[in-house]
Amino acid sequence: MNTPFKPKITLFHCINALSDKDALNEMGSDTLELKVVKLPCSAMVKDIFLLRAFETGADGVAVMVCPEGTCRYVEGNIRAQKRVAWVKKLLDEIGVGGDRLALHNIPHGDIAEAVRIINQTVEQLIESGPNPAF
Repeated sequence: MNTPFKPKITLFHCINALSDKDALNEMGSDTLELKVVKLPCSAMVKDIFLLRAFETGADGVAVMVCPEGTCRYVEGNIRAQKRVAWVKKLLDEIGVGGDRLALHNIPHGDIAEAVRIINQTVEQLIESGPNPAF
């Protein structure tokens, strides 16, 4: 019997962009496995953390940051954007696929937007299939 693909997603988010992490942890346990990593600022998203998420089995990684120009630490979201772009290129080079990693600017505390992004990510991953490294 063939079981349906249940995407594993790692979500990194700034605590200033999303403060209600519990609402995300409860979503979609039947359709996805969601690991939420709360950061003091999106600037703390290092390339090694993004790569490690894929190495440990994530099918996709989402990074949610404050809207541009509203970062409490001035350029945290811009630094995160640069790191995500670099890792996307690396993922393409090694055959995993840079489309499995995405950065999203979301309005502060907009849990509905976060849920929409996660659902969109699930749809994309169902089309792409499991992480090719596994």
